[in-house]
Amino acid sequence: MIVKLAILLAVSSGNRSTKACCERVVHFLASLCFWILKIFNFEKDKKMENMSSSSTQFATSRQMGIYEPFRQVSMWKDTFGGDNLSYTGASTIGEVDAKLENKFELVSHESVQPSGNDEEGNKSSDKAQRRLAQNREAARKSRLRKKAYVQQLETSRLKLAQLEQELERSRKQGLYVGSPLGTSHVGFSGTVNSGIMAFEMEYGHWVEEQHKQNCELRNALQAHAADIQLRMLVESALNHYYSLFRMKADAAKADVFYLVSGIWRTSAERFFLWIGGFRPSELLTVLLPQIEPLTDQQVLDVGNLQHSSQQAEDALSQGIDKLQQSLAHTMAADPMSGDTYGSQMAAAVEKLDELESFVSQADHLREQTLRRMSSILTTHQAARGLLALGEYFRRLRALSSLWAARPCEPV
Repeated sequence: MIVKLAILLAVSSGNRSTKACCERVVHFLASLCFWILKIFNFEKDKKMENMSSSSTQFATSRQMGIYEPFRQVSMWKDTFGGDNLSYTGASTIGEVDAKLENKFELVSHESVQPSGNDEEGNKSSDKAQRRLAQNREAARKSRLRKKAYVQQLETSRLKLAQLEQELERSRKQGLYVGSPLGTSHVGFSGTVNSGIMAFEMEYGHWVEEQHKQNCELRNALQAHAADIQLRMLVESALNHYYSLFRMKADAAKADVFYLVSGIWRTSAERFFLWIGGFRPSELLTVLLPQIEPLTDQQVLDVGNLQHSSQQAEDALSQGIDKLQQSLAHTMAADPMSGDTYGSQMAAAVEKLDELESFVSQADHLREQTLRRMSSILTTHQAARGLLALGEYFRRLRALSSLWAARPCEPV
């Protein structure tokens, strides 16, 4: 207000000296405002660096009406519009103020922007780390799958090479090679059946595994093991017999005569052979002395099982006899007639397909007898019965070895 009154007095008086004096006062006040503004902006810069909100503070200070340089300069211009005077201080103030405003806007922009960039950078960095972790995990799983696949291929290659060696050796001899039990089963064959070769190798491993299971059962019974441990051994032994039946089914498809003839078994075992295996009634004969004493209900159940097994054996035996008679009748052709040879041989081959069905039914009867017997007996009785059955077959194989090694009298 004082400045405005001085200016009005100077204009109204029209005195040149008074005007000059007012101009100096205005210049002095403009310089003073410039330095005050500079000090104020310096303090404000320091606050903005600490609080990262310079633009907001600057806007607030302007709203409070602390200083508006362009407005003041325009007022001074209007006041001294009649004189062609140049006010260097006011223009300097405007330029400095404009630079300061630009600086404040730049600082404000730079102080706000990096925080957003940091957040975006952190998010992108976390996302990249997650992707790298997922890629590493996928690569690790891929390497494990590849390693397992390579191992499986290597195992299959070794088995195939072993089978090829056995086949080549058999092809040179022109006969079936001996089983892994050490016996030699000779039967003329122009070609070697790979299915039979695979069965002989698998059966040799089956016999070895049965010997191990018998030792485990014996040790468990002698140590008075708990029922849960005996139950696991019993289930393992039963599954071992079931796997033998599946192996025989595959061998029957390859060559049913080979399976029925029993050349894959020892000589003493072949003496008790019935349709490619043991008789179910023979199983009960071996087991009964080892599982006594029985309860009244067990005696009744075992008697019913023995009766039904005997009936099924008789029915299968009669079916085999009828098949033999029918096949013999088909093959008994007139030797002077050669026209019916082809048709007779085709009919004989069709009848032989029934032999494979008989072998399958016989093995099914053996499996059902084992299952029903194990359900009738307690865990301890079933363990003793399976040990007795395994020991029975082991002794038959030992008897065959002793018979083959006996001294023969010279003829």
